Amino acid sequence: MERVVVTGLGVVSPVGLSVPDFWKSLCEGRSGVGKITRFDASGFDTRIAAELKGFNPETHMDRKDARRSDRYTHYGVAAAVEAVQDAKLDLDATDRKRVGVIVGTGIGGMETFENQHAILLEKGPSRVSPFFIPMMIGDMAAGQISMKFLAKGPNFATVSACASGAHAIGEAFRTLQRRDADVMIAGGSEATITPMAIAGFCSMKAMSTRNDEPERASRPFDKERDGFVMGEGSGIAIMETLTHALARGARIYCEMVGYAATADAHHVTAPAPDGEGAARAMKLALLDANLPLESIHYINAHGTSTSLNDKLETTAVKAVFGDHARKLVLVSTKSMTGHLLGAAGGIEFVACALSIRDSIIPPTINYEFPDEECDVDCVPNEARRQEVTVAMSNSLGFGGHNSTLVIKKYDR
Repeated sequence: MERVVVTGLGVVSPVGLSVPDFWKSLCEGRSGVGKITRFDASGFDTRIAAELKGFNPETHMDRKDARRSDRYTHYGVAAAVEAVQDAKLDLDATDRKRVGVIVGTGIGGMETFENQHAILLEKGPSRVSPFFIPMMIGDMAAGQISMKFLAKGPNFATVSACASGAHAIGEAFRTLQRRDADVMIAGGSEATITPMAIAGFCSMKAMSTRNDEPERASRPFDKERDGFVMGEGSGIAIMETLTHALARGARIYCEMVGYAATADAHHVTAPAPDGEGAARAMKLALLDANLPLESIHYINAHGTSTSLNDKLETTAVKAVFGDHARKLVLVSTKSMTGHLLGAAGGIEFVACALSIRDSIIPPTINYEFPDEECDVDCVPNEARRQEVTVAMSNSLGFGGHNSTLVIKKYDR
């Protein structure tokens, strides 16, 4: 099988609309959470979210395409543009039939669905946009990215709730290992700060109601956590076979070495008891990477800031790593970005790659009150300078979908 490396990164996020801004904010421990401004949320139990600030889709797409696309597609295209530029990928010199795109999303064009449903009710079926379906469906970020770059290789979307972005990167890894493509544009995109999505998660009692102090609301592993905070954006990576990357002299961030996907087969929203499905994903990813347990010192946790997730992810890590669990760090960057659902795996993969590049582990902010059921080193409140040779990223989705990715410092 081919070795696979990461050569480009792109991000639009609540803490920065580019990789440098995103990374600077994470390392400085800045929260992207604030009051919801996209709609009047005064009647909602949760009135806070991690929105993008100052984003203009027409910076990355022409006006017509932007008007005919949902926000989740705008975000995916914007992150892909940055990633391709970052990789210095000359597509005119590349066999475009060997360039693929896999972009995951949890829900797809939620805002489009809500807007068009309102038009249906108010004005009748003949006024529903002819672009309603292509704007809404969950494969369209991948489709628009392929059209943007004339990428004609494998192209599809992964839909596995909050594991969608991680599954996309994992499946891109497999595609390259099998030599089904030379280059893959992969990650996740999501835009679900909408009335229906916020109302739905409010009804589930899944989100924080710390409305008076939004920047302190997402607090993974802290004893006073009270739910997750919705975020939005996209994280995209350019992945290549090592052969292709070396042939064009590409700069290499890291090598991807392990991926696993498992199912809880337990409950629509609750994780399996003792985090069994998550633990199995981590074990299988380590086997896939052919690495010993002791090689892992940094895990970017799913870490949503819900009571059950953080407790069971801690339990799963202990079950996998045993005594070594006390020597590794389990960080949740969601404390700053909020939870980007299907895009979370994408931006958290980017954070892992940058940790390897810069030997810095971003913090878990808002950590004030230790929880004996989450007794992990979560790098509380301040980034830590520490060499990272191997990093693991966990993503765990509703429906019992688990995905673990493993990357390491590139070594010829």
